[in-house]
Amino acid sequence: MHFKLPFDSSKPVVGEASVEIDKPVDQVFNFVGERFFTNYPKWAVEVVKFEPLDGTKVFVGAKAKQVRRDNDTEIESTFTITDFEPHNKLILSGLDQPYKHSYILNTLEQKKPTRLTFRFELLELEVFMRPFEKLIRYAIEDGAENTVENIKNLISAECN
Repeated sequence: MHFKLPFDSSKPVVGEASVEIDKPVDQVFNFVGERFFTNYPKWAVEVVKFEPLDGTKVFVGAKAKQVRRDNDTEIESTFTITDFEPHNKLILSGLDQPYKHSYILNTLEQKKPTRLTFRFELLELEVFMRPFEKLIRYAIEDGAENTVENIKNLISAECN
């Protein structure tokens, strides 16, 4: 007998947030993209341990290991940079966990302000977690809002 579940267990759960930063795109990308391995632990306050595995230079294929504290639980994962396009985007994907982070920058004619969009995708959700999908999506969206605000505040403080 074949059962059809009332949801798609492989459908990603996505959260996205954007913020305008009153800095030129090259400054914002330098902070977020080119110095990602140095600055990521500053804006990702839930990261309690972080280790770039290929040095601090950012390139497609570079990897890092992190431990995040989530509701008193430590979750370890390794990720790799999957897309790196200066002044435009940085995308990383989990190697041992099904997630993707995207940092997308937009601006008009290389002038201020720069619009930074952060998108987090939980690429798979275990079947037993699907009834909580709305709560998980809310938490992801809240985390995305915190991420862009943290980045904006850090850039404003460090790039005067």
